[in-house]
Amino acid sequence: HLFPILLVLGLLTRASALIGVFKGLNLLFDRDMADRWPKLRNSGPLFENRTPVEAMIDGGIPFMIEVRRHVDALRGGL
Repeated sequence: HLFPILLVLGLLTRASALIGVFKGLNLLFDRDMADRWPKLRNSGPLFENRTPVEAMIDGGIPFMIEVRRHVDALRGGL
């Protein structure tokens, strides 16, 4: 019965990545921009003219973690 454990681990990883992105954005920007940033089209090489939300949906957990690292780097956290 490994499937339920893997499902929970995936859910926790997604939650951790999204919470990290949210926290980083709120440290970097005012609330309005932090709330808008995930839905704004981004021409940077990481996002390839997609919104961060679109990119995270397309890329799954690995890309969610990459977006978290990107936001951390923008604010000097990495």
